[in-house]
Amino acid sequence: MAEESMSERQLVIFQLAGERYGVNIQDVREIIRTQAVTKIPSAPEHVLGVIDLRDTVIPVIDLRQRLSLEVRAETDDNRIVVVEAHGQQVGVLVDAVQEVLRIQEDRVQANSAIVTTADSYYIEGVARLDEGLLILLDIEKALDRDSEALDEARQTQPEDDAVSEQPALVA
Repeated sequence: MAEESMSERQLVIFQLAGERYGVNIQDVREIIRTQAVTKIPSAPEHVLGVIDLRDTVIPVIDLRQRLSLEVRAETDDNRIVVVEAHGQQVGVLVDAVQEVLRIQEDRVQANSAIVTTADSYYIEGVARLDEGLLILLDIEKALDRDSEALDEARQTQPEDDAVSEQPALVA
């Protein structure tokens, strides 16, 4: 049994710009509905702001923007996946969360130099599934360039949350 678990991965699968992505379930702390986000002045465009999650201020990143994908209006299906990255919790906004899935290692093909660029080093590989291909992300690497901005955003709290909160969903 232990040998079997060594040859598989357990992933949280989510949708982003029409493609399916997977992140290691061990990096995911929880999945929540979108909520009001407090904007941080002068933050990078893909840093939506911060949220208060059970008395913890958590920065929220728009993963579409972070990965240079087409931006679209938010929907009721959007979720914030709270992950552990660089020693802190970070929320990443995704289009929808689909499932938790176990895949065998032999279904994963490592990235090739043909599809990996300096800006996409966070892609671990691609898994071949019956339903199609699944892009595997190393979420910590995907947020690497944001670690400094995330530290700043996490430490910045507006004095009046009621005035500065903006709805995360667009009607």
